[in-house]
Amino acid sequence: MGDIIHAMVALQFIKREFPTCLIDWIVEDSFKGILENNQDINKILPINLKSIKKNKREIFTQLKLINQYGENNYDVVIDAQGLLKSAIVSKIIGSRVVGSYILGFDIDSIREKLASFFYDKKVYIPYDKNVIERNLKVICEPLGIRVVKDDILNKKPFLFSNTKCLNDKKYIIFVVGASKPNKIYPKEKFLEVANILKKDILVVFGNESEYETALWLSQNSDFITLDTKGNLSDLIKKIEHSLLVIGGDTGPTHIAWGLNIPSITIFGNTPHTRNSYETTINKTIKSKSTVNPLRLDNDDFTIGEIEPKDIVDIARGLIK
Repeated sequence: MGDIIHAMVALQFIKREFPTCLIDWIVEDSFKGILENNQDINKILPINLKSIKKNKREIFTQLKLINQYGENNYDVVIDAQGLLKSAIVSKIIGSRVVGSYILGFDIDSIREKLASFFYDKKVYIPYDKNVIERNLKVICEPLGIRVVKDDILNKKPFLFSNTKCLNDKKYIIFVVGASKPNKIYPKEKFLEVANILKKDILVVFGNESEYETALWLSQNSDFITLDTKGNLSDLIKKIEHSLLVIGGDTGPTHIAWGLNIPSITIFGNTPHTRNSYETTINKTIKSKSTVNPLRLDNDDFTIGEIEPKDIVDIARGLIK
């Protein structure tokens, strides 16, 4: 989800320069909700490459679907992900029209270097550079669109929900899960943050493990409420309505950035200067470990060493 959000910011700058252009977005089916209701996107084209892991025959279904999308005859196809699978999809879709071309990162800018051979035009930017800057470089620069820091800092919110606001009560959101265990801030320390802040807090969750953490927090603090599970549209609306979002380097925390909602992203084994874009209202806090973006340390659990009071100090400044 975070990768999609980090690329979506480019849409408003494309439309600013080319207001009548048509933009379609190919996305893994489970994440299509994050793109919905964005008026800069003409069509959302879902695929399900993850299904191939469970059933190898699914590759034929997905190839057929991707070929159908290629019949839209795109002038430009941009691969902002830079993975071999996304490069292959881009090649299939972008090879139908004479004069069309496929954009992507060059061989020195991505981890899966073979992907670069599928692109017609390539962009160089070091892999350890900020992800927002990387996406804007590969998406906008080849189209002749210049995006500067002030453009990013003054971006318009670009995530939207069709869910109605459930109540008028303002709250802080805790995001207690992440894709890897060492990206998760300990529940005991989340509890400390809650008990020091003494504000209304809603804990969101996305799977059974996160639910168990959220339930434990709600049972051990008078300030914490367990969220009801919903879809991505519901999550966007809840974050849009919040005072502040606090969580690890994961999708829901990045949603706050995309909505221009105050946030604190807690980093341990991932690089904070690369995986987030700080603003006056979007802050990061990082453990003391040194991170190599090209080789993340799976044994780095230093996120748990970050003191709750340091998070609270930032939170109080943002709430005020």
